[in-house]
Amino acid sequence: MPNYRRAKLPGGTYFITQVTHNRQPWLITDIARLALRAAITHVRQKYPFTIDAFVLLPDHFHCLWTLPEGDSDLSTRLRLIKTFVTKRYGSELEINADISTSRKKRQERNLWQRRFWEHLIRDDRDFAKPQKKGFYKAATHWQIRYIV
Repeated sequence: MPNYRRAKLPGGTYFITQVTHNRQPWLITDIARLALRAAITHVRQKYPFTIDAFVLLPDHFHCLWTLPEGDSDLSTRLRLIKTFVTKRYGSELEINADISTSRKKRQERNLWQRRFWEHLIRDDRDFAKPQKKGFYKAATHWQIRYIV
């Protein structure tokens, strides 16, 4: 198994991007929002974290999470959220995509990309970059928006 290099800072704040398998646009369906909300709530009971920001788009989401002091295990949290959604809501989501031989071998479904992208937020200036670069002024400026 590969040893991926991830920044690990106990109590750190991370910008995360998780994409759906083959960029299928299922995340903004009612059942997907319910599933994601339930998964996050469930995982936070055992593995707490603060959600500083969350943007849900049809085929991926971005979020800023701050982990508790002394804890740097971002990967477990995201893995458990993805597993919860897949196992509890996967059949209800009715994703019509073939499951590859590789995914069948690993007993994976067709909801999520295997990996995720993360960036460790290093300071207040880094935290403010998306707004500073003009990606958004306020959440109300987005044409489509949902609260998870």
